[in-house]
Amino acid sequence: MAGLDKAIAGATRWIETNLLADTVRVRASATAEPVLDPETGQIEYPQGQVVYEGPGAVIPSSPVDRRTAPEQSQPWSEQYRSSYLLLTPLTAPVLPQGALVEVTAAHSPVSAALLGRNWLTSDPGLASTVDVVRRTPLDQNEAPAGTP
Repeated sequence: MAGLDKAIAGATRWIETNLLADTVRVRASATAEPVLDPETGQIEYPQGQVVYEGPGAVIPSSPVDRRTAPEQSQPWSEQYRSSYLLLTPLTAPVLPQGALVEVTAAHSPVSAALLGRNWLTSDPGLASTVDVVRRTPLDQNEAPAGTP
């Protein structure tokens, strides 16, 4: 496949240079239990270990939101989760399911709208026989109040 790798190397370089313009941080899900902070009275959730921090992009993966509670007999209302994809260089690790993803630096005012939001990896990174960028499916967590 050396010939194919050589043929797509230019596309890979272009994507890494032009599309992966923001900085993302990915933390594995924490294994420790939440603890009570006696000074504030707040429960603190431990942060997982950083498994990747570097160039990336978060993009919508579908124009349609997914319903996560479809049963009428359930005692809560339906919830919708927006689906996204995390794009990272091929040199980034395959991310575990349940990892927390944040955009920590934005390249423009448009992508700055992603600051303060976070996502969970819904599956490990996608794989194919021909790749130019690593793709990881995401589910957006509820955005904090005041986030655009």
